[in-house]
Amino acid sequence: QVQVVESGGGSVQAGGSLRLSCATSGHPSLTQIVGWFRQAPGKGREFVGYITSGGANTKVADPVKGRFTISRDNAKSTVYLQMNSLKSEDTAVYHCATRPRGSGDYTLARQFNYWGQGTQVTVSS
Repeated sequence: QVQVVESGGGSVQAGGSLRLSCATSGHPSLTQIVGWFRQAPGKGREFVGYITSGGANTKVADPVKGRFTISRDNAKSTVYLQMNSLKSEDTAVYHCATRPRGSGDYTLARQFNYWGQGTQVTVSS
């Protein structure tokens, strides 16, 4: 079984920064791909970015490109989402999810097997 726990959310003013953490436990083969998704009130779950097992490949969504970066520390079984130049539209619950490496579109939430409870990010203008 895999456990996924997000942390690091909070309230920040526009232009500020936050770093979210996603700690995973379980067999490494089940957490090779780690994705970040967010859900704002009244909206569906939106892709933010993902990172592959070695950290060599990352992808972030266009709305956050140039502001958000993803990294991972495999020794700590933790993935980070560094969020800079935050905007009010970044306000959402941010979820971390994992899956094994394989076929499929890693930008789609339904492709991920294990999810955390989420952490709230609130950006005030």
